[in-house]
Amino acid sequence: MGGTWIFWLAAIALGVRFDSAVGFVLLLVGLAVPGVVGVVFVYLVYDERGRSDFWNRVVNLRRVGLRWFVVILLVPLGIGVLAGVADLLLGGPGPAWGEGVTEFGVNPLAILPALFFATLPPILEELGWRGYALDRLQLKWSALSASLILGVVWAIWHLPLFFIDGSFQHDAVGFATTGFWLFMTGIVALSVAFTWIYNNTERSILGIIVLHGWVNFTAETIVVPDIPYYTLWFVLAGAIVAIWGAKTMTADDEVPRPPLPTIP
Repeated sequence: MGGTWIFWLAAIALGVRFDSAVGFVLLLVGLAVPGVVGVVFVYLVYDERGRSDFWNRVVNLRRVGLRWFVVILLVPLGIGVLAGVADLLLGGPGPAWGEGVTEFGVNPLAILPALFFATLPPILEELGWRGYALDRLQLKWSALSASLILGVVWAIWHLPLFFIDGSFQHDAVGFATTGFWLFMTGIVALSVAFTWIYNNTERSILGIIVLHGWVNFTAETIVVPDIPYYTLWFVLAGAIVAIWGAKTMTADDEVPRPPLPTIP
């Protein structure tokens, strides 16, 4: 987290926007820190078996399986649609297409921001968050506790973005607003859902990258009010714990663990 903050605090100090050339570089470098640190620690902590396991989890689609791939696709889409319907039933405007979708017919490049946040950031982040950190937390803590710890860190990691022009957090959410608190606490709920998917897909990093990207893409393309949207993520997190249990969030008695180094 500290490594990312160095670059993002530099953007604040320099007064640059993330949609400027310098700002975009600082954004990308900051985004890359969790993944780079995760890979470095994989090579420092694990032996050859652990390193091979890490890269297999990045590329092996079979770990996900058809059933959980469908879950990955349906959960973010379903939450977006249901949140829109709930808002409509409560007298709100209901769901709306995001800016990239509405302008696509006139300017196909308008979809690029949604595609960007659906691809590169999840890869750069998840090599560290779920690729390394979650495994280490689950060696000591239950799946729920590990999710909450990682979720809080993940939320705080985003904090500088609320002070940088050109970021979604600054331009669309704002600091200390209702949306801010929903965003920060909602990330913790997402962390629980991510652990559930992760533990049920043989610790697939690829599955989590796809999930993270799809969450970003659906949120960019189907715009709904924050309150029903994040409420449904909290409902999902509660249902996961109630049905699968806090210890593993799976049908198994133990959480899946990385191949630890053998002791000679």
